[in-house]
Amino acid sequence: MSLLDDGGPIFAQIAAELANQIADGTVGEGERVASSNELAAFYRVNPATAARSLTVLSDEGLVEKRRGVGMFVAQGARDRLVQARRRRFADRYVRPLVVEAARLGIGLDELLGLVREELASAEVTTGGGA
Repeated sequence: MSLLDDGGPIFAQIAAELANQIADGTVGEGERVASSNELAAFYRVNPATAARSLTVLSDEGLVEKRRGVGMFVAQGARDRLVQARRRRFADRYVRPLVVEAARLGIGLDELLGLVREELASAEVTTGGGA
């Protein structure tokens, strides 16, 4: 788990961290997620704050409570998260990129070439592969 920063409400940061773990498969569907007391101890926050983060995820349908057992990742949670994040990615990054490319007279082939160059540069920098 990553450490919290000063970028917003603590409960929202914890919920975002848990959602990231669901999205990247660290915590799979049907698996138990940390309890509010476990989260509170780990992040050194009030248990009510930690519980609020689980409530956010529950309200979004990402986790579900099993009475007497705990909170578990809901079926289909990862797919819903990934689809929502892809839509948000397109809205935030792809659409503005395409609009600005059109303003500058950059055609599809040139734009794809620029994206390929950036991907190749990112792979060299991070040592990753696509």
